[in-house]
Amino acid sequence: MDPGIFYSVLAAFVWGVYIFVLKRYFPGYPGAVITVVVNVFAVAWYLPVSAATLDPAAVPSLATIGASGVAIVAGTAALVGVAFILFVDALESGDVSYVAPINKLVPVFVLPIEILFLNQFLTGLQVAGVAVATAAVYVANYEGGALLDPLRRAVRSRPAQLALASAACYAASDVGKRVALQELAIPTSVFVPILFAGAGLAVLPVALRNWTSVRGDLPKFAAAGALVALGEHVTSTAFGMVPASIASPIVNTQAVIAVILGGVLLREAQFGTRLAAAFLAVAGVSLIAIGDVSGLLALFG
Repeated sequence: MDPGIFYSVLAAFVWGVYIFVLKRYFPGYPGAVITVVVNVFAVAWYLPVSAATLDPAAVPSLATIGASGVAIVAGTAALVGVAFILFVDALESGDVSYVAPINKLVPVFVLPIEILFLNQFLTGLQVAGVAVATAAVYVANYEGGALLDPLRRAVRSRPAQLALASAACYAASDVGKRVALQELAIPTSVFVPILFAGAGLAVLPVALRNWTSVRGDLPKFAAAGALVALGEHVTSTAFGMVPASIASPIVNTQAVIAVILGGVLLREAQFGTRLAAAFLAVAGVSLIAIGDVSGLLALFG
């Protein structure tokens, strides 16, 4: 197996397990508290990786990045923190097999942001991908009845609202990551711990207002932080080895893994329907990812 494909598959498993772990082992904790504590541990776990891979000569100075660059990095970190809080709240109020496919529709939101701000153009495959991904939301809410009933449920469902809001925030943060890593040329070994720390600091005031003691579950938080650090590292490694058009669809199969874990281990209802929704979400993301000619050539070349 190609190393890049291997790391993509590994990332999918890590993130899929992490989604399940959040639902299974952290009920009752506010999302902001989980964000702060998990990110503290994630930074601690990731710093040795940064130290081992850092090339000081490749780190741009603050003068090179500029005030706008600093604002982009800070805004990206804040959006990650907000997105995670919304995702945890969605898991708190809904099944993981329902929330995960909807939350993985991040590329549906990324496209309009890139069109507006980065002069991106939609291809036919990307339009088809958006349609398929939207169908995933329909299927996730399908319980029979009239044709429009699933869409009405999606609009009224609190978990769906939170999952979609989280996806929108993750989409904006993904565009910020692209700018930080490509246009600003910040090395991954520097950017990842900054992202962890920044996201935690951004939601710290909210966490302090709703603080719940975590002393009894510190081993769980440490393990979750290790999963996050591992997930970010293997994801970055995958995207560094194979084109994003290949890595992204594989990494996003985490939705399928999360649905399977939720359906089998937590015995959540409507397992088959939600598994179909997860596959549709991944299919839509895949079409969006390979929607440009270069991505298509990379996939089949």
